Amino acid sequence: MDLVGQETYVLNLNGNVVMPGFIDSHLHLIYGGLQMGRVELRGVKSQEEFARKIKEALRDKLHGEWILGGGWNNDLWGGELPLASWIDGITPDNPVWLSRMDGHMGLANSLALKIAGINNSTCDPVGGAIAKTLEGEPSGLLVDSAMKLVLAVIPEVSIHDRRDSLIRASKYALTRGVTTVIDFGRFFPGTSVDHIWQDFSDVYQWADSSGKMLIRVCLFFPMQTWSLLVDLIQEKGRALSQWIHLGGVKAFADGSLGSSSALFYEPYEEDPYSYGLQVTDINWLQNVTLHSDKFGLQVAIHAIGDKANDMVLDMYNTVVSYNGMRDRRFRIEHAQHLVPGSTIRFGEQRIIASVQPDHLLDDANSAEKKIGTMRAQRGSYLFRSLIDSDAILAFGSDWPVADINPLGAIKTALYRVPPGWENAWIPSERMALYDALKASTISAAYAGFLDQELGSLSADKYADFVVLPVDSWDQLAGDLPTTVLATYVNGKQAYP
Repeated sequence: MDLVGQETYVLNLNGNVVMPGFIDSHLHLIYGGLQMGRVELRGVKSQEEFARKIKEALRDKLHGEWILGGGWNNDLWGGELPLASWIDGITPDNPVWLSRMDGHMGLANSLALKIAGINNSTCDPVGGAIAKTLEGEPSGLLVDSAMKLVLAVIPEVSIHDRRDSLIRASKYALTRGVTTVIDFGRFFPGTSVDHIWQDFSDVYQWADSSGKMLIRVCLFFPMQTWSLLVDLIQEKGRALSQWIHLGGVKAFADGSLGSSSALFYEPYEEDPYSYGLQVTDINWLQNVTLHSDKFGLQVAIHAIGDKANDMVLDMYNTVVSYNGMRDRRFRIEHAQHLVPGSTIRFGEQRIIASVQPDHLLDDANSAEKKIGTMRAQRGSYLFRSLIDSDAILAFGSDWPVADINPLGAIKTALYRVPPGWENAWIPSERMALYDALKASTISAAYAGFLDQELGSLSADKYADFVVLPVDSWDQLAGDLPTTVLATYVNGKQAYP
């Protein structure tokens, strides 16, 4: 109160707990905003419901218009993978593309396959797979880099729709108390590396220059385009404004568990000949990481399987030995499955584990089926082990793979109880509240080189904060709320 002057606005929050604005350390902001206006298949639990959702989407479509959507999880209906034949009968005149919830597999109907030129003689591309029926015909499922065959023929989204999706997604993030995101853009295996750069110029720079930015973003770009990012940073610096920060580059080491393309040392239970997919050549990955790091770029690499994580840890170690010690904050995105000893390496090498707690809610059942109970229990989502190894954890959602919901993610990390379960999955890996809050605030800021401006309620930092519907820390610890009362950005109320 000693600082109150004539121009000071005094905000009375009536004793409610105030925290720094939450930071989502891994999502796809514009893509998530686009998905909000497409077919939503999250939570679908049967083939019939799957087909009904597509039939409902047809009502508003013209003849020949693409039907796009995603979020399906075959584990919710017993594990059987969907087929083009599920929807061909209701979509004879409309091509369809529906991505799995993890973004590493998608279903095309037969018309979309025809437009893409995919038939029984089409070969699997490097780093991907075209699923076939027993008769040798394409089933409609495309995995990882094979998705590019269909994605390449889907009409590009208009600038207007992409701009709308940014605003829509940003407003949604604010309702969840998220004030800053680390955005990995519309970049998945099989997608064009140009999309992120188009969104940067057409959407982010437009929003920044026209005063339409609502949350802060730290942008990562495809590793293939590292030299473009170096040129941009040399020209403009890392902070383009208080809203937009240029982060670094991203690449993929493997696929996902749900799509059976995460790379493991041991084979999948359901397919003793499959160890997953190495979606990027490791020699190329190391060479480009060396160059990116040499020019000061932060590097983030997607790795889910235990072998993929060790490959990236080894590669990071090699890069450091070549380029020397500095504050580089290498990241591994997801770090879901690790062999004993790898958690210690995260701490020793100061690698940031960019993890998504809510993914374990979907994976708890499927992981034990796919890699066996013993392997799954021994090496899945080792949050507590990583913390005990002095690794830095940064929480994210991977939205739209999972929902933007930092309070939900914190609760998941604390209790690890999947839907329908009574007990925790791997209870020894439950986190303490303090560590989970750090992973959603100051550690997430550190993971993006934003800790001097964000992540704590401190002098000289931006006044981004959330108000929670509890009036003490004891109440917060005893009954974690599911919603925020209000979100403030730059000291101004942004929600509600």
